[in-house]
Formats: sequence, structure tokens, C-alpha cells
Amino acid sequence: MAARPAVIAHRGYSAVAPQNTLAAIEAACHAGVDQVEIDLQPTADGVGAVIHDETVDATTDGTGKVSALTAREVLALDAGGYFAPAFSGQRVPTLDDVIAVLARHPGTDLLLELKGAWNAEQVERVVATIDATGFDRRALVQSFWPGTVATVRDVAPHLPGGLLVSFDPPGLLRLCERLNVVACNPSVATIAGSPRLVSRLHAAGLRVMSWTANDPEAWTTLVTADSGIGVDGVITDRPERLAGWLAGRADQAGVLPVPGRGGIRLRRRGHAPVRRLALGRA
Repeated sequence: MAARPAVIAHRGYSAVAPQNTLAAIEAACHAGVDQVEIDLQPTADGVGAVIHDETVDATTDGTGKVSALTAREVLALDAGGYFAPAFSGQRVPTLDDVIAVLARHPGTDLLLELKGAWNAEQVERVVATIDATGFDRRALVQSFWPGTVATVRDVAPHLPGGLLVSFDPPGLLRLCERLNVVACNPSVATIAGSPRLVSRLHAAGLRVMSWTANDPEAWTTLVTADSGIGVDGVITDRPERLAGWLAGRADQAGVLPVPGRGGIRLRRRGHAPVRRLALGRA
């Protein structure tokens, strides 16, 4: 049986706690996920805030664009009350806050998405945090924006990078090579619509972590892709259900599940191996 794909908690364990909050990060770690995926947006003063949308309206008690608010303004917002009264008081965290939680859970790594266009100075601040905390060996930085991925490549060639895609464009492999990424992460619909995409990416030496898969139909599509080899990681809002489904599938096959593809050594082209990563919207 193929190796079990890495279980990656989408914006933390966002089915049981407010997305991108420390409560969701803690819940994901206690659920035993391989990796936590979070989103980072730059504030008006250049500090990264862990929030998905361009505005704070949907997931906090505030209003306005993240890029128009200072870090002090964004980080003071209640990011939990919208989800359930029990989570009132949860704040929008910083990358440092998230890493502090993950540091207490060495079995859970970080999949960090930079939302939108980031310049070199903004990326440098993110990289400084990652390097200072020793997470250069526990993080993969990804984005939908090729320009942002290229900036990460140029500013931090030691960090593994990933490209997120919502369709299979012409020249995708050439783009990944130019960006020097170790992973290309498509949506479930993209994989379902391009049956040979996973095998093409694997043949190019790329890892594949798909988003966002929350039910057995989607999970089946992902683990049976590429002639049964499947993807390397599954990003999901329901990591415990996915882990149970994967375990049940392994039991039904009469074999023990092989640990996730964290055992695969990833590297940038032309560089030494960067580490053993269990990689995986975003």
C-alpha cells in the first residue's frame, strides 16, 4: 500500500475552533496532525497577521482591510466570538504566536501561505522570524502568487517553497522549475479534472499537497490519483476524520499504514536536502 499522505489541518483545526487562531492551532496539534496550514497577511506597518481574508470583517469584530490597519489594531480584534461564544477573546495571532505553539509540539510542522503580493522587505521579516525560531527546518512557505513565491526564493533560498494552483495551466512544470519550489499544491477539483497532473508533478520531483478535502469522496480522489500512489498530503478542515478514514482504509486492505510522506527528503533543485518534511488552501 502507498505511504499514508500527510494530514494537514486547514487554518488549524477549523472545524472545531475559529480558523487561524491559537485555539485552532492547539486543537490541530492535540489531534496529532502532521502539519498545520495558516495564512499570513501584511498589516499597514508591515507586520504579518494570521488571517485569511483581505478584510477583517468576516472573522473578527472589526471592519476594514488588513493592509489598511496597523498590527496593533488587527491583533486587538476578537477573532473567536463569531465562531462560538466560548471562543470570545481569541485574538488574531502573529506568526511568532503560532510558532510558539508549534514549538511545544515537535511532531507538527508549519505550512505557511503568504496571501497576495509580498515585497522583499515584507518577506524578509517573515524569514527572520522563521530563522530565529529554528523553524527553517519545519516550515514550507507557499503562495498562489508566482511573484511572491519568486521573492521567497530570492530572499530565502534555504527555505522550501510551494506554489498553490487552482487550475492546471500550460507551462506549469516550467514555472515550478523557474520558481525552484519543492511542492506544487492544486485543488481537489484540479486533480479530479487533470488525472495525470499528480504523476506529472511527481515525475518532476515535486510533492503534491491538495486542498481542501473534507469528505470521503474527495479523499478517495486524492489517495487514488497517480495510479494509486496518490498525493503526498491532504489539507482538510477535519483532520481527525481524515486520519480515521485513512486508518480504516489501511485496515480494510489488511496492512499497517505506512507513516506519512514526512519521510521523503525534500530539496530545492541544486541544493542539499533541506529536511524531512511532512508536506501539504489554502
